This record gives sequence, C-alpha cells and structure tokens, in this order.
Amino acid sequence: MIIVTGATGQLGRQIVERLLVRVPADRVGVSVRDPQKAQAFADQGVRVRRGSFDEPAGLAHAFEGASQVLIVSVDRMGEEAVRLHRTAIDAAVAAGARRILYTSHMGAHASSHFQACRDHAATEQALSASGVPFTALRNGFHAAVAVQFLGHAAESGDLVLPEDGPVSWTTHGDLADAAAAVLADEGRFDGPTPPLTAAQALTFDDVAGIASDASGRTVTRGITSDGRFRDQLLGNGVPADAADQLLGVFAAARAGEFAAVDPTLAGLIAREPTALSAVLRERLSVGGGGH
Repeated sequence: MIIVTGATGQLGRQIVERLLVRVPADRVGVSVRDPQKAQAFADQGVRVRRGSFDEPAGLAHAFEGASQVLIVSVDRMGEEAVRLHRTAIDAAVAAGARRILYTSHMGAHASSHFQACRDHAATEQALSASGVPFTALRNGFHAAVAVQFLGHAAESGDLVLPEDGPVSWTTHGDLADAAAAVLADEGRFDGPTPPLTAAQALTFDDVAGIASDASGRTVTRGITSDGRFRDQLLGNGVPADAADQLLGVFAAARAGEFAAVDPTLAGLIAREPTALSAVLRERLSVGGGGH
C-alpha cells in the first residue's frame, strides 16, 4: 500500500488525486491529522487513518502495511521540522516500507541561506541513514509564493521587495503530477532527484513585467533593503522568526540557489511544466487586479 502523509494540505491533496488516476484506490492510504477532512478520499475507497508526526504510536497505525510512504514536509522550520520528519521516517522504517519518499526542495544544502533548505538537507541525511531506499523529490520553489509576494502590486503598481535573483517558480499541480508518477513507478529515483522545476528561472523584475502585461497596468519593481522589508513585515504582524525566514528566500535567491532549471519534471509529467506567466495571467484575470 502507498501511504501519503499530509493529504489534506495543498500539495498532499493534489498528489493523492493524481495518484488515484494511476493506481486503484484500495492501494492508497492517507495519514492525516483530521480524518474528517479526508472524507472525500474515504468515499473513493482510500484508506484514511489519523496520523500526526507528533505521535509516533498513531503513525504506526497510519503506516500499517506500507510498501511506500511519501512524507510531505511539514510547514514548520528549524529543529522542530527535522525532529518531526525523523519521527515519520522512523515510523515508515518500522512499518516495513520498501521505499520512503520525501518532498524536499531544490537547493537543499546544509549551508543554504534559506532555513527550509537546511532543514531539507538534514532530513535527507536522516533518510540516507535510515537503511531503507529513499527518494527525495527536490521540488522547485512553489509558484504560489511568487503570487503571494506579488500581492496587490497589480492594483498599486508598485512591487517593492528586497533584491532577489532568478527562481524556478513551479506549480503545486505539476509537482503533484511528478510525485504521483514516481510513486506509481517505484524505484525510478534513488536518493535526491534532479531539481524538479519549470522551464524558466525568473526574477521579480520579470514578474513585474508579466504582471504588467497580464493586468494591463504598469507594475514597477522597486528595491527595498532587507532591514526595511523586515521592519515592514513586523509592522504587519508577521512574527520575527517568520520574517527572518522570508528574508532568507531573497538571500538564497541572490546567491543563485533557486536558479537551476532542469528537464526532469517535464519528462515525469510528459508535458511542459506550467509557466509562472500562465499562473499570473490566470490570477490577474480572475479578480486579482487585472482586466
């Protein structure tokens, strides 16, 4: 049985949806914190069990009978994230899984400027030490984050952010298709995959240009200092730790950590990945500030 964790989250839910196109529902199980939120999967014949990375005993039940376990990374950072991932890895090993898969990130490295990438590197190290074959899906940076950074700039005309660098913005849907393909074809990758990215790496100068074209209003890219941006985030109620993590995105981008583009994702999903320009056009034409 293929077990997917975090199956009610934005990425995990789409992975399960895509997986059900490839394999029978009775071969799929999900481990979720709130089974009621996964009722739609249960109705399709998917095994739904409660599982939390905070509760090892519950994970033993959720992972029971697993041939493969896909660990979707948690939305936390630092030592807590790595600890939770280790708990899930240990549970997958104890369940007898033949392979453990993990949603890692392009640029995963112990010396990354971005905390999440350091966490992914530590988790990959734990996977390597587990003794079980593993696949680390080195996902491109989520395009949804670029949309969030764009914010209301299509309306205001000003996209003011710290200095950045090129980023291979990649959609949740494409990454979900890739994860489902790898799960359905067990053993396709051993260890970390190549970067699973869209075909272009874009800066926020590029994003401003795309937003201008899509909305019909000129969007100007402005530069602010890291310190001023952090102060602005704090003023908007963002916790200090979260503000520092966001600044890490820009520092890592400036260092070229997210600039790689690779054809592996296109090969896995048998089509060209969705471009950020398509995401922004859809966003801005649906009520995000465009015509």
